[in-house]
Amino acid sequence: MDNRDAIGSWMSGPRAAAEDAGVDFGYRGQRLGLPQYGPGSVARFGRRIGALLVDWALCMLIAYGLLARGDWHASGNWALGVLLVLSVITVGTAGFTPGKRLFGLRVVSEDGGRIGVGRVLVRSVLLCLAVPALVWDRDGRGLHDRLARAVQVRI
Repeated sequence: MDNRDAIGSWMSGPRAAAEDAGVDFGYRGQRLGLPQYGPGSVARFGRRIGALLVDWALCMLIAYGLLARGDWHASGNWALGVLLVLSVITVGTAGFTPGKRLFGLRVVSEDGGRIGVGRVLVRSVLLCLAVPALVWDRDGRGLHDRLARAVQVRI
């Protein structure tokens, strides 16, 4: 083995090394039985971040106008609580938040149905903690979605 090959596989990461060895990971959502493209496919990172930014801006406006009494610094703390309530109510009833709807996303259970209120609550609390949302699996789902047995799909 040439040393350059060993360094290249190390720098490319374990997934690239496994793919070079012949491992087929498939596409995102294949293990869940979801299509690769189009409606019902796993939502991409950019859309999810965009939806979260829209939801956060909406929560900041609500917190600033209704709860923080014009104190911009305090509105950030209130906005996290507003995000939790917004997420539980909207995802628990409609399957999406205003930001997700704007970006054409929906939260469904792994089997394609609606997720129950308990699972929505677990997912929303973990999303507000932020760290579980930063840990992903190979299907692109955050830890908060995995623990709630949910997946974000395109509408």
